[in-house]
Amino acid sequence: MADELARALSFLHGFARRKAPVVAPVPGGFAVLDERYPMSHDDNKLVVWNGRPEPVLAAAEERLAGLGHRLVCVDDDRLGREFRPAFAAAGYGHETNVVMAFHGPRPAASAATTEPLALAELLPVLREEWRESLPQAPQAVVDGLAARAAVRASGADRVEFHAVRAPDGQIAAHADLYVHEGVVQIENVYTLARHRGQGFAHALLTALLAATAGAELTFLVADAADWPREFYARLGFEPVGHTHAFLRT
Repeated sequence: MADELARALSFLHGFARRKAPVVAPVPGGFAVLDERYPMSHDDNKLVVWNGRPEPVLAAAEERLAGLGHRLVCVDDDRLGREFRPAFAAAGYGHETNVVMAFHGPRPAASAATTEPLALAELLPVLREEWRESLPQAPQAVVDGLAARAAVRASGADRVEFHAVRAPDGQIAAHADLYVHEGVVQIENVYTLARHRGQGFAHALLTALLAATAGAELTFLVADAADWPREFYARLGFEPVGHTHAFLRT
């Protein structure tokens, strides 16, 4: 499991670096910056895995200056727990994420099918998703958060957007699929509110697992405190490690 965690983290670091216009060193790691999407936490953040909290806090203030947020991802469980007091004192919230690797039997290829989406078709779905998640946000923020999907194409050798449709033809659930050097990440799994509880996410994940049967490692990242991790566990994903995120807005 330690090897799987190390490989998953290496994949995440590489993905973040490749899609970022600016990558800058910081104590214990690196920062990624994209001025095109200043409201995007994921595109403007620090990623660290060693060091002390004080230099990292200072680096966050320097590198993320002018933005409305400070996000520091700590990709080491022990270090993340050690950073909590200092970051809490500096006004940061905290969440723990769990990295989950697929260890179950692969579904048959015929179990379900997905439909690849072009970015143009995905964008209105993403706008609806962000409007559901951020009902009070200005439209410019919603549009920007949706539009940032365009930069993901440079993050891995293969970046695809997949969806399943409801019987009426509407997109019900979607997810990103990233493939790079034998490793697969499934990311941004989302079922639109009006289609929840009907098995669409299960069908989507089953199809993606069948389609990537030759992968050396298939993983995803889930909120350690939220219910989707239990859904992923039922599909055959098992925890291989934890990371931490500190956010101040």
